Amino acid sequence: MHLTRRHGLASVFALALLVLPAPASSETIRVGLPTKTYWPTTIAETAVRQKLFEKEGISAELTIYRGGAETFEAMAAGAADIILDPPSLVSAGRKKGVMSKLVANAAMGNFGWQLMVPAKSTLGVKDLNGKKVGITSAGSGSDLLALWTIQDKKIDFTRVPVGGGGLVPNLMAGNVDAAVVYSPLSFQVLKSGDAKTILDYAKEVPPNLTAGWIVLDKYAQAKPEVVQKALNALYGAVAFMRNNRDVTVKLIAELYEMPAEIAAMEYDNTIMNLETDSNMAAPNVVEAVQLSLDLAKFGGLKDIMPTEDIISTQFKPVPTKP
Repeated sequence: MHLTRRHGLASVFALALLVLPAPASSETIRVGLPTKTYWPTTIAETAVRQKLFEKEGISAELTIYRGGAETFEAMAAGAADIILDPPSLVSAGRKKGVMSKLVANAAMGNFGWQLMVPAKSTLGVKDLNGKKVGITSAGSGSDLLALWTIQDKKIDFTRVPVGGGGLVPNLMAGNVDAAVVYSPLSFQVLKSGDAKTILDYAKEVPPNLTAGWIVLDKYAQAKPEVVQKALNALYGAVAFMRNNRDVTVKLIAELYEMPAEIAAMEYDNTIMNLETDSNMAAPNVVEAVQLSLDLAKFGGLKDIMPTEDIISTQFKPVPTKP
């Protein structure tokens, strides 16, 4: 595996492209990930390192972007085949002609997501009225949570997109007054004492389908077997992580250059809460997607489509075994 850089598609702003060499005869699926230090990257990297894609007879090319919106844009532009993003982007995308669907659920909560301020800050949630709050990108999961905060707490603030890698640096530099921070970054800065939590989204926001695996309709129609194999590998990775704590904690620490104790917090609070059943037809999944869309509308997003229009029950992943 080696690191390269993608050229073109300047609006996508890809941070890194990890290309996995594979036999010429195998099919390659391009996996778009919303930011580096985030659990979807842990899943995809586990699938790669445990050779789960290879066991399915395909190879994977992982691209890490600056946020959920740019990841979705990459798929729309043809630069990614399967991505991890919130249902709201699928809904809004279909209104604009980007025909994609959720093909598998991934998380039913905002595990580890926290609204944070510098440790010495005296600001509370209500004090953010008129302030600046860092998010990864417009339309991303962090943006949805920021919008939810505005509506639920009846305040108003400016949402400042700084990219996934820019959340903590901009918060520490005082460029923003607060930031919507995802795990394990939230655990890391909390443990270091650099920042503190003023709102825990995992506790405050009702359980809903916060993220799922997404593909374009035309890709699912043209290459259904590749989508099925990719999902098998990704869910195989989730199963492997749940059954191999030490290996996964070590991988998280290595990937994100953080202490083992922080990686362990990510494992216990996030990885162990990820979905293991991808049945998109299950009543609880449909309800969770609808609640996610309701929260998006509550947060101020428009162009929301009916739940049934953004879900595909075509695929039923069978986790690949190492």
